[in-house]
Amino acid sequence: MYSQNSHLNFQLKVWLLSLIGLIILIILVGGLTRLTDSGLSITTWELFAGFIPPLTNDKWIDYFNLYKTIPEFSEQNYNMTLNEFKVIFWWEWAHRQLGRLIGLSVLLPLIFFSIQNGLWILKKYGSIFLLICFQGFIGWYMVSSGLIDRVDVSHYRLSLHLVTAFIILSVVFWKFLKLTKIQTYYVSININLIKFFLFLLFLQLIIGAFVSGMDAGKIYNTWPLMGASYFPDDSQFIEFLNVKLFDNPSLVQFTHRNLAYLIMGIYIYILFFVIKGRNEIFRKPLLIIGVSLFLQVVLGILTLLSGVKIFYASLHQINSILIILSTLYFLYLTKYRKIN
Repeated sequence: MYSQNSHLNFQLKVWLLSLIGLIILIILVGGLTRLTDSGLSITTWELFAGFIPPLTNDKWIDYFNLYKTIPEFSEQNYNMTLNEFKVIFWWEWAHRQLGRLIGLSVLLPLIFFSIQNGLWILKKYGSIFLLICFQGFIGWYMVSSGLIDRVDVSHYRLSLHLVTAFIILSVVFWKFLKLTKIQTYYVSININLIKFFLFLLFLQLIIGAFVSGMDAGKIYNTWPLMGASYFPDDSQFIEFLNVKLFDNPSLVQFTHRNLAYLIMGIYIYILFFVIKGRNEIFRKPLLIIGVSLFLQVVLGILTLLSGVKIFYASLHQINSILIILSTLYFLYLTKYRKIN
């Protein structure tokens, strides 16, 4: 909540804004690490030793030899040269360094603010550091799934890693909003509908991570049909009752497509109520959400039609950040519902 200590509020806002920027950056780099198949290039945890990259040719060879022991190399990249390995190594190394930087960017200011202003700071913002630590563990948990019996990481663990990043981003952004003087409003729209809309967005993130983790976007590169029909011809509706539903790339892509249509429908429903209720203050944030949703659909289609070109796929993920943040902002504005 906004307090009367304007100097502290300013410092906290700068801190949280810096964290938001770093988290957005690591989501971007993490997405590119996945799209370039770089995530398994470093096969050890290296919690502290990993700060320093390979500085000698012998060290590079050591890292490359470790990479040669995993299935991704032996079954998929067996013709890779050392120079080609260096490319994917740098993506994963940069991703890990950003993670360490974010951890320090939370911990050190947290200690400083707690010493200066009391332990209430630790109580209020300590959850961010705990989430960062959890995310680091999940990152290695994800990587470890691709080191033994498969050429890629588990799409379930990849999804958990991505969604946790968005949860951290959402928590930091929400705490930032609470430090501002942004006014909240009484509105006639049911706030539970907005929360449901946000839930669908996070569900779509999960399914999108499944698509990425299974390379499900590289099949059925047509739209609006999947090949020659609306439903994938290599699957059946009854498979939706199978516990292994999300191990089927065709059904995962089908679900991702149709969940997008549902999200657009819910958005139009919310927009109708805002316009009907003449809530002028909400039209601008809703317009931002609408534009970003439309852009997301277009980018999703272009990603499919292009056979998942990195440019479109990366923009598709970046735009999801805008959708989540703008929806959180809208939710914050409407967090007090008019009681009839």
